Amino acid sequence: MPKISVIIPILNEEKYIAKCLDSIVDSDFDKNDMEVLLVDGGSEDKTLDIIKEYQKKYPFFKLLYNSKKIVPTAMNIGIKNAKGEYIIRLDAHSFYPKDYFSKLIYWHKKLNADNVGAVWITDVLNKTNTSIAIKNVLSDKIGVGGTKFRIGADKIKEVDTVPFGCYKKEVFEKIGLYDERLVRNQDIELNKRLKKAGGKIYLVPEIRCTYFARETFKDLAKNNFNNGLWNILTTYHTGTLSSLSFRHFVPMFFVLSLIIFGFSAFFNEINKIIFFTILILYLSIISIRSFQIKRNTTFFHQFLAFLVLHFSYGVGSIVGIFRVLKEKLNERK
Repeated sequence: MPKISVIIPILNEEKYIAKCLDSIVDSDFDKNDMEVLLVDGGSEDKTLDIIKEYQKKYPFFKLLYNSKKIVPTAMNIGIKNAKGEYIIRLDAHSFYPKDYFSKLIYWHKKLNADNVGAVWITDVLNKTNTSIAIKNVLSDKIGVGGTKFRIGADKIKEVDTVPFGCYKKEVFEKIGLYDERLVRNQDIELNKRLKKAGGKIYLVPEIRCTYFARETFKDLAKNNFNNGLWNILTTYHTGTLSSLSFRHFVPMFFVLSLIIFGFSAFFNEINKIIFFTILILYLSIISIRSFQIKRNTTFFHQFLAFLVLHFSYGVGSIVGIFRVLKEKLNERK
């Protein structure tokens, strides 16, 4: 077996880290051929205490420190310290099956890939009407678009990006490290760069991992506000739209249309009709979909989950536009 370096950026993960580390301990991959680099951004909860207990029993867990706190910096610290032939990027909010690493390496070789990733199964630790509604919406096409790693795939597909990829270390020598300007979207940007360089990225549906989502509407809104914000900031910092896909901007266009036509409706009857048409159509779609997917939750919670997801994401992107305009004005002064 080739040696692998597993890199996990961490910051205040006391609720999730033990489950993540347990799944790695249970892996069928030879522990003599792996190292797990936990790159901490200054955790202030019990995360480090938990990790140090694991280190007493399992020397392949290694702790590194990230003063900048953000994920791309953590990944770059990990890559620079990695000794493995393969780099596998994981997330502390997740749980990985026993054969996860061995299947990644098997398919990497079989497909002669540059990056291989798994289907992302969304779950929650604590089952409530709210958390289950969030889980459902984050696995639904109307909730998150046509992202194959989120909604699933029926066969191996060449894709633009995957979560928690498995790369040969030499890939980073070819295309460079993670872009440390990007607090979000750093994996997407890296994979777009890899594709542009002629790299092959595959989603393998038989490889699956479980991602634990936010469990309150407040946390869902905060997370997706930042996702929307960083879609705009990513475009600004990279100077290109190619780092992202059209689906990343749909919530922004939707919310903008409601704002524009809603405001102008006071002055124009046609714009009033357009505003209510857009709003009623949207509410009808998410109402129907909420009835269809509300497994183990209520219609109200499912409906609200769609609203929170879409509007927080869209508002985040709009705020991102104003932030970019502000930065451009400051540059001219």
